[in-house]
Amino acid sequence: MTEALFYDTLRQGLWTAFAVSIPILTVALVSGLVVGLFQALTSIQEMTLTFVPKLAAIIGTFWITMNYMSETLVSLFHNTLIPLISGG
Repeated sequence: MTEALFYDTLRQGLWTAFAVSIPILTVALVSGLVVGLFQALTSIQEMTLTFVPKLAAIIGTFWITMNYMSETLVSLFHNTLIPLISGG
């Protein structure tokens, strides 16, 4: 394996990890901002108020985007990693 092929494979893997994580991280950020704004406006400082809505939003987003994530990872393995492992 050449150095250029190694770095190209690493770049593809990192880009795939970035693309797969974007939906969940975006929803976590938005739900955290909304709950934080709600807490600031109402002066309610309950710990479960920050945790439960964010967890529910993340689980819902994961459930919705699970097919996209699986297809993206399988595509990376079939197109990049398996040919490298088999020597192609």
